[in-house]
Amino acid sequence: MTPAFRQPELPPRPPVSVWATGQPNDPARLDEGRYVPETARDAFRVPSSTAAHAIAAYTRAGDAILDPDCGAGTVLVEALHAGRHAIGVTGHPRWWPVARANVTAAKYRGATSDGMVLDSPAARGQLAGLCGRIALVLTAVRAVDPAHGRTRPPTARSTGAEIRGEEPSGRLRGMLTACRPLLRPDGHLIVVVRPRRHRDELVDLTGHVHDAAHAAGLIPVDRCVALLAELRGDRLVVPPSPAKRRRATRLSRSAGHPISLITHHDVLIFRAPYEEEAAAAVRPPHPPRMPHHVTDPAPYADPVREAA
Repeated sequence: MTPAFRQPELPPRPPVSVWATGQPNDPARLDEGRYVPETARDAFRVPSSTAAHAIAAYTRAGDAILDPDCGAGTVLVEALHAGRHAIGVTGHPRWWPVARANVTAAKYRGATSDGMVLDSPAARGQLAGLCGRIALVLTAVRAVDPAHGRTRPPTARSTGAEIRGEEPSGRLRGMLTACRPLLRPDGHLIVVVRPRRHRDELVDLTGHVHDAAHAAGLIPVDRCVALLAELRGDRLVVPPSPAKRRRATRLSRSAGHPISLITHHDVLIFRAPYEEEAAAAVRPPHPPRMPHHVTDPAPYADPVREAA
């Protein structure tokens, strides 16, 4: 008798959908000395407190964590300090040495897990041996320089299509598709989305991420909010930089109404389909119709069983 299919045991889940990751906030954590100074210049990094929360909620000690677009390497550092193995991939010549320096600093401060930073053109072959072994893929949505295919910070001249995510959506879809076979059966893929504005309106980047994940065959599990502001009782206290205040003032004047400061990142959590779900997705619902002149058709063969 074939045993009933059992879903793999999942790691502990966060009890709430709002993550109190604003105390201490990301700049304060960067100033603690665990990161090289250049890390703060990575505008699209996963905030270190958000990375630490996701790693604690969705993995256990000894698990392997991958950031396929690691930038300055905040995910790698938090993974190493939490006792997880960390793999980062980046194709940007600016961030590769920064991520390497951060991994080295984590080792110097006592992290004993394995950590590595791979150059993206050569990463495909190096990651092939990790199929089914990654507990968590954790990354952020980054803007792309269409001339070079590399991530870059936003500028005042960024086009509306680029900010809306129309240009990098194909790149994101390809990245998520490549990551799916790396996940182990109980693994998760998390994308952190930094809210962006086009002129005075917020852009629906989470919709682009959902579309890319659906095209990659991933299943949505949770949608959470990672706070950038500090929680004091039932109030949010925002410690924005002078630059953020000036930007909000300019946007308010151009829009003709007050513009709120951004106080959170969206966090989208996905998983790969389990074996039964994957088999049902490719198995035809009914046997194919046979021609009427065939009197003794061969038994219908299940393509999934034949492939196995």
